[in-house]
Amino acid sequence: MTRRVWRALFAAACLLAAQTAAAGAIERLHSFLDSTRTVRADFTQTVIARNGRKPQVSSGVMIISRPGKFRWQIDKPYAQLLVGDGEKIWIYDPDLRQVTVRKVGAALGGTPAALLAGDSRIEKDFTLREAGERDGLEWVEATPKAPDSGFEKVRLGFSGKDLTAMELLDSLGQTSSLLFAHVERNPQLAPALFRFTPPANTDVIGE
Repeated sequence: MTRRVWRALFAAACLLAAQTAAAGAIERLHSFLDSTRTVRADFTQTVIARNGRKPQVSSGVMIISRPGKFRWQIDKPYAQLLVGDGEKIWIYDPDLRQVTVRKVGAALGGTPAALLAGDSRIEKDFTLREAGERDGLEWVEATPKAPDSGFEKVRLGFSGKDLTAMELLDSLGQTSSLLFAHVERNPQLAPALFRFTPPANTDVIGE
């Protein structure tokens, strides 16, 4: 009987610890969204295809003004610029001299910046769950409620109150892993960063 009691107490303690960890991890996400209006950070992104072929690595700068505006600037290995102005998302490829433009609703979820630029009511669009501790970070997993979001799930890794990493599994089976560095929360940002005018002699495709 004593062993059964101790086992029951141990199981209850483990369940309570798991519930506390879950609440803490999700609370970190809510706290980050509630207290952060603008963000600037350097990023390194690694994209791994479902077939496991050689990963694609890129780096650049992410700038966000919530809600709805972002600038995702890839510098290496090839330049590319994504700008969300709150209504449309502009994707500019200078090498191809081509711009693709989409409405925000159709493109949201296509980039990690677009996800982070949303409003604070994250549980309106996502189901959240605790994803445990890995690589010294506490992870939260967010699964979109909309079937046509373009991705299956996203994980956000926190070190204390800081968002340090992000993983996104898209509908094609690709996994994008991001590490953030030199993160600035609530910096002053020029409105011009979130406006885009297609350069002359550039093809514009889309809406």
